[in-house]
Amino acid sequence: MSTLLHRLFRALDRFPAAHPWDHNAHYHRWIMRQLPRRFEKALDVGSGSGDLARLLASRATSVLAVDADPAIVARARELTPPGAPAAFTVADARTEVAAGPYDVITCVATIHHLPFSDTLIRLRRHLAPGGTLVVVGVARARSLGDHFLGAAALPANVAMAWIKNKGRKAPRPDSMTAPARPATMTFADIVADARRVPPGVRLRRRLFWRSTLVWHHGR
Repeated sequence: MSTLLHRLFRALDRFPAAHPWDHNAHYHRWIMRQLPRRFEKALDVGSGSGDLARLLASRATSVLAVDADPAIVARARELTPPGAPAAFTVADARTEVAAGPYDVITCVATIHHLPFSDTLIRLRRHLAPGGTLVVVGVARARSLGDHFLGAAALPANVAMAWIKNKGRKAPRPDSMTAPARPATMTFADIVADARRVPPGVRLRRRLFWRSTLVWHHGR
């Protein structure tokens, strides 16, 4: 039985590997549902090719998008229509983010590359009163719940790979180019640290090996 399950899991892995899709971009629309219909200034940390920053720009007066990779920042600028209120900058989120305050701060699949608590404290300081911080993160699986959700994501991952690539001649390029770094914190670690830094934070495990954090300044 264990050999059969192993073969099944390998088969479920092979199709998405051959037909990749962007697990981070999958959560962009969800992020937008957490935000006001209109806001002034937004900051997107770890902006990649700029898909989320361009979505933010459809509601914001101005968006600052920062990423440490000059090549992906150049690509984001190429993909952004002239006149869009989004500026893409090469910066180290630990030290070089322009001071706020920002009404919206987003951070997708980036915080596990940074010191977690210090980064949350820094982002919180940049957030305007009444503003919203949304983080989509990656956690290391450890608990039974983590492994159950990971197993449930396997067939869903295959289905999404088929849907996202249907009719597409070539896979869409990744929106992120930073070398993948395995997460070191478990979801339980993230919950413990996050609740000490910004009180009132909302955290949830998500499908496709992601977790989410939402915090409203002043609530």
